[in-house]
Amino acid sequence: MAKGKGSTPPGHVNLRMLAEHLELSQTTVSLVLNNSPSAKSIPQETRNRVTEAAARLNYRPNYFARSLRQSRSMSVGVLAPDLSEGYFTRVMSGVVQELSRAHYFYFTACHDWKRELIEQYPRMLVERAVDGFLLLNTPADQIAVPVPVVAISAHSAAENVTNIVLDHHSAVEQALKHLYQLGHRRIAFMRGPKAIPDSDYRWESIQQVAREMGLRIDTAHVTRIDTASWSMKAGYHPMAPEIGYKSMQVLLEKARDFTAIFCFNDIAAIGAIRALKDAGLSVPGDVSVVGFDDILSAAYYTPSLTTVRQPLFEMGQRGAQVLLERISGQADGHPAEVMMTPELVVRESTGPASAARS
Repeated sequence: MAKGKGSTPPGHVNLRMLAEHLELSQTTVSLVLNNSPSAKSIPQETRNRVTEAAARLNYRPNYFARSLRQSRSMSVGVLAPDLSEGYFTRVMSGVVQELSRAHYFYFTACHDWKRELIEQYPRMLVERAVDGFLLLNTPADQIAVPVPVVAISAHSAAENVTNIVLDHHSAVEQALKHLYQLGHRRIAFMRGPKAIPDSDYRWESIQQVAREMGLRIDTAHVTRIDTASWSMKAGYHPMAPEIGYKSMQVLLEKARDFTAIFCFNDIAAIGAIRALKDAGLSVPGDVSVVGFDDILSAAYYTPSLTTVRQPLFEMGQRGAQVLLERISGQADGHPAEVMMTPELVVRESTGPASAARS
C-alpha cells in the first residue's frame, strides 16, 4: 500500500493502515483518536491531520479488539421506568452525550415499575457483559450486580452505588418562599407516586421547610399521584398530564380553599392546570401552580409554568461521567453521593394570593 497524504487505502481502514497512510506511529494516531490526555503533547497540526484523515477515509475503530485489550465490553446498561417526554428525555440527553464522547455503547431497558423486570433486566445485561449500570429514577437496592452502578434520583444506601441527587431542601425552600412572598398561606401539595424514589425525599423536605417557615400543612390540601391504579384502568401512560388532572380532581372534591399548589412534576402541573380550569378556577388568579423539573415545554404552555428547575441534562451528564470514571478505575474510592443544585424559574402560573379566597 502506498504511503503519504495523497493516497487512499482501499476497503476497510484499520488503525495500522491509517497510521501507515499518515506516516505516523500507531501510538500517535491512537492517542489522538481516543482523545487521550497525552495527545496534548502532539502538535496541533498533526492532530488535525489525524482527525481529518480518519473522517475522510471513514476509519472505524475495532472495538472488539480494544475491549479484549482493556478487558471491557465498552458498553453499559441504562435502566429507566420509561423514556417519555419530560424528566427522562432530558436526563438521557446528558447521558448519551457523555457515553458517545467516550465511544461507549449503551443498552436501554424500560421496566415500567414492574418488580420482576427490575430484577430480570440487570441479569440479562450482565450476561451481555456490560461494564456498568446507570439507573434513572430506578430503585437501586433491588439490583445486585458485580459492576459499578450509578443511580440518578434513587437515594440508595448500597455500597456499590454512587447516587446523583438533587438538593431537595433547597428546591422546596425556593418554591415555598416564592409562594409565601406572594401572600400564599393555604398551600396544597401534590405528592409523587410511591414507586418513585424522589417522592418521599421531597415530601420530607416539604414538611421540614414548612415547619421552618411556620406554614401549616392541612391534610385536606394534600393529594397523591396514583399511577398504579389509574394507568392500568384508563390505558394512558403513567407520566402523562392525566396523572395531575386526576389528582387535582380528587383534591378539589375534598377542598377548594387553597390559593396555591406545589405539584410533584411539570407533567402533573400541566394536568392540574387543566383540571382547575374545568372546575371554573383560573391560574394564577384563583390558584397559583408550581411545577418541578422544568421540562422543555414548560415555558410554552398557557400560562407558562413556574417551576423548580432540576439540572436534568447535567445530572445525566455527571452520572455518565462518574460511571465511566469508576469503570476505568479513575475514581479512587467512589463517592456515595453527588449533590446537584436546583433553581426556581418564575413564569406566569404563579401570582399574588387571591384576597377573596384567602
